[in-house]
Amino acid sequence: MLDTLWSADASGDGLTARQVLDAFDEPRPALTTVLTVLDRLGRKGAVLREEHADAPLTFRAAHSREDHTASLMSTALAAASDREAALLQFTGSLASGDLEVLRRAIDSRTRP
Repeated sequence: MLDTLWSADASGDGLTARQVLDAFDEPRPALTTVLTVLDRLGRKGAVLREEHADAPLTFRAAHSREDHTASLMSTALAAASDREAALLQFTGSLASGDLEVLRRAIDSRTRP
């Protein structure tokens, strides 16, 4: 569901529960299931619910895909008993292009 909301965020409009449902392949879940999951994601702070006086309720992602991914990475690192080993294992699994992006990011943070 978040993928659908992130994709819609490019257009700047939130989606109705029906529009989220329409993004599913068959067999689709029930509309009530979609609403339940959107509500639960809202309680977790991942989805924003927008009420409109003259239009249907819409939903949008509370954070960008990149922010969400960074948060997952930070949470995983915080759970590691040996942060250095976890970071070494992670960087060891990166493709060379990703390592270069990481180097540039680190360099930009360490420059005065």
